[in-house]
Amino acid sequence: MPLHLRLLLPALTLALGTGLGFIQPVGLLLGSAFVIVLLAGQSHLPNWLWLPLILLGGIALAAHLIPGFSPWQLWQPRLISADAAPYGLRLSWDKLLLGSALLAWWLGQPRRPVLSLKNAWLTCITTLLLVPLLAMALGLVTWQPKWPQGLLLWLAVNLCVAVLAEELLFRGLLQTALIKRLGIWPGLLLTAGLFGAAHLPFSALFAVVATCAGLGYGLAFHYSGRLSLAIALHTAVNLLHILLLSYPLRLA
Repeated sequence: MPLHLRLLLPALTLALGTGLGFIQPVGLLLGSAFVIVLLAGQSHLPNWLWLPLILLGGIALAAHLIPGFSPWQLWQPRLISADAAPYGLRLSWDKLLLGSALLAWWLGQPRRPVLSLKNAWLTCITTLLLVPLLAMALGLVTWQPKWPQGLLLWLAVNLCVAVLAEELLFRGLLQTALIKRLGIWPGLLLTAGLFGAAHLPFSALFAVVATCAGLGYGLAFHYSGRLSLAIALHTAVNLLHILLLSYPLRLA
């Protein structure tokens, strides 16, 4: 896809967020700088400089450390599960920008080869079964089947903001770079470990579950050559979580 068309993705995010008042001038300036370095820097900067800049900028956006971005509160906190804290749904414009910018970058990358569709689908099935069971075994969640009000809105935000940004950053960018430098298994395991570490603010046990899930997402991408499969798997795990288990996490 031509660069000028790919640029529309982050440009529309910045324009819409600014127009609605959720992105302030400093956020517009810093967000635009990130997009320019991401999309133009790869061909003009040495990779040893470009990659750390994008990783640090991406982590800062995902962790809401860049000033000038305000979230859009879509739900006020409400009880989703009887054994969990109230949950409020927010659209984070910084993380939405990260996802749209990385998607614009990803659409300009060469296609990956398919290594084994059989292994890819086995990985998906195993991940869908084992990750919820592990979370239950560790006491993070209990069996709480439900159909929450506003599920479709939650799904749209979860897929288009959280999952898209995380898979593009960790699998599309980081895993690809680490496998190239360290080899397949060191790259897969290190990426999964870093993905788990990003979830430490929730709890150490949740980081363990996220690490195992991240390994599943990474293997699905590695075997299939399609980041879309990792995105679909990640979304499916999150959907099982909200439909069948304590959400967001069981209170201690």
